[in-house]
Parts: sequence; C-alpha cells; structure tokens
Amino acid sequence: MKEQVLDKLKILAESAKYDVSCSSSGTVRRNRAGMLGNTVGGWGICHSFADDGRCISLLKIMLTNYCIYDCAYCVNRRTNDIPRATFSVSEVVELTMEFYRRNYIEGLFLSSGVVRNADYTMERLARIAKDLRTVHRFNGYIHLKSIPGASRELVDEAGRYADRMSVNIEIPTEVNLKRLAPEKDHQSVFALMRYIQQGALESAEERRRFRHAPRFVPAGQSTQVIVGATPETDRDILRLSSALYRRSTMKRVYYSGYIPVNAYDNRLPALKQPPLVRENRLYQADWLLRYYHFTVDEIVDDAHPDLNLNFDPKMGWALRHPECFPVDVNTADYEMLLRVPGIGVKSARLIVASRRFSRLGIYQLKQMGVVLKRARYFITCHELPSQTIHELTPQGVARLLLPGSKKKKDECQLSFYFPE
Repeated sequence: MKEQVLDKLKILAESAKYDVSCSSSGTVRRNRAGMLGNTVGGWGICHSFADDGRCISLLKIMLTNYCIYDCAYCVNRRTNDIPRATFSVSEVVELTMEFYRRNYIEGLFLSSGVVRNADYTMERLARIAKDLRTVHRFNGYIHLKSIPGASRELVDEAGRYADRMSVNIEIPTEVNLKRLAPEKDHQSVFALMRYIQQGALESAEERRRFRHAPRFVPAGQSTQVIVGATPETDRDILRLSSALYRRSTMKRVYYSGYIPVNAYDNRLPALKQPPLVRENRLYQADWLLRYYHFTVDEIVDDAHPDLNLNFDPKMGWALRHPECFPVDVNTADYEMLLRVPGIGVKSARLIVASRRFSRLGIYQLKQMGVVLKRARYFITCHELPSQTIHELTPQGVARLLLPGSKKKKDECQLSFYFPE
C-alpha cells in the first residue's frame, strides 16, 4: 500500500470518528460464487452491530475533510486549521478491497465533507459504491453518508449499490441549526430523506412484480442528532425522533453527545466533557419508543421535559405512576408487562407463554431474565414479599435503587421527580 494513501488514511479516519450513525443491521448479503465478501460472517477498525447482536468491523473514513461549510460544532469546518486530505475514487475502492482481503473489515462506512457542491460530492460517493459492486464484485456491507442538496438521480444511483444511506439532521431545531450552521437548513435534509424513502418504496413495489429486481438500500436509512450543543430539551429531541420513526425506511436515530472540538466559538456551550449520561438516557428512551409501545409524552412531559439522569426512562415512568403497580405477572397483559422495570421484550414474551402451564414464581422469573433487583417493587406473584411501591412510596424505592454515593447528593432531585 502506498505511503501517500496511508497518510491520507490517518487524516481521514481521524476526521470521520465523530460520526456515530454507523450500523450494519437490517441487511443480508451472503457469500456467493464469483463474488467477494458478505455481511453475515467473519471477524473484525470501527465496530458496529448486526441485528443478531454480532459485532462486525467497518472501514470508517471520509472521502475528504475539505468542506465548503463553516458549521460551529464541526471539527472539519472550513475555517479550522487542521490537516486536510482527499481520496480519489480509485483509492477508496482499492483501500476497501485491500483491507477486506486482509480480513481487517467486513464493510465500508463512507462519509464526506462537501466540496464544490452537493451533487459533485454525491456523485463521487455513488461511483465508489458502484465500482465496488460492479467492478470488484464486492458483496460486503456499504453505508454511504448522503449529502443534503444532492439530486434525486444521484440518490437513486447510490441507493442501488449501498446497503444503508444516512443523512444527518445534526441540530434538532431549524432555529438553532441556522445559528450554528447558517449555510444549512432542515428542508434539504428532509428532502433527501424523502428521496431515499421513495426509492425504497418503489423498489419494494418492483420486487413484488419481479422477484429478482435489484434492492434499494435494503437496510434503510439512519440519521444523527447532536445532543448538548444547543438548548433543546430531551422532549424536543424525542418528538423529532418519534416523527422520523413514522417514516417506513427510518431504522435508527443516533444521539451524539456534543464534543467541544471548537471551544473558541462563543456560540457553543462551555462543556468540560460530553453529556454522555444524557446521551445514554436518550438511547434508552429511543428503545422505549421503538419496542416498548411508549409515547414521547409518557416518557417526558411539561413538568419534566428532560430525562432524569439517575434512572433509566422506564424506571422514571414507573416511579411517577405508582397507581399502575404492582402488576401480577400471572395475569397482566403483555403491554403492561413491558412497562415493568426489569422486564424486557424477551422476558415479557416468555412470561406470557409460560404462565399458561403453571403459576410463575421467583425462580421462574429469574430463569426468564427478569431483573428482580428492579422489578420486585412493581410486581407480585405467590412467592414475592408484599413490599411494593405502595408500601415503600416512589421516593423510598428511588432511594433504594440509587447508588449509596448519590443518595444524599440527589435528595432534592428525588423530591422534585417523585414527590411523596
């Protein structure tokens, strides 16, 4: 491998590390005769996870870190004095193939700064995916970061060869986006999302008529929201996510805690460290929206527009709604079981299936994966003690669940979130 290419790789891999919307779940491309690579096997540069939980490795790079935009929160902004580099189309293709042959990677995650204009950059991204598929017969995973403002024709071209495409919203509200990135707008982002969705729907219709018709972004699309760079509440962010999930092709919204890479810009908050706990709580709330039948207004409301950092969102909801508990695991319906802290989707299904044959007790619940340390205050069965959230009160349960070092420190917050 040429030394010049390796030097570019060091720069462009470093520039790509702040983009977290990188996941390979939702697509299956198996190894076939005459083709190279697949998305369902092998080992691991950047680690991602498939639908089955398997960890896979991706070459995560930028095509270029030159950019015509000057976004306040971005390390690659036009006015930053940082090392710059640009790969040619052939260099990215050769790099991907070389890394795959050495068993370093199982796929490619490719993003880019915007050079010249959106169409020029998008055309090069699409050409890389096309060359990998048609010239080198690469059958591994390809994730392309789409460029807002690109034409529908180029999006369609890229979607025929990529497994997933993503376009980042970045800042949750238009007002704050304009404040930190005056050259960008949400309209171009949502237009690009519609192009991807329309392409996927047209492809699905075509495959209903012609079995072997090519697939269009079979793993759907994703996006990323920066958390903490602007004053939006968690409720604002989750409402945006909920609206996006109503689009049939939107698979994941990623939350990226703001990293102060441009501390000199006074439009940005002076954070000592990224809001990683808040980021984690948003991911947990996102999980509730997608798999646990919660609505945004149940997770956060007018009185509590931000998530409680001491507890996961489901525990927070349960402590605020003691009237819904305790739940009898032997009679409660599936939807109510999902709302019990410590009971997940898998264990709720096992409970519903198993209780048809016998009454469930502590041992059976443990075997099903129920986390009794949390669930015990919200459920009843013939073997469990009688002290539930009603006897202990929500604040009492909260104190028991808090780590010892936090109990005194967060006493006031407990009183606010979970009054006696």
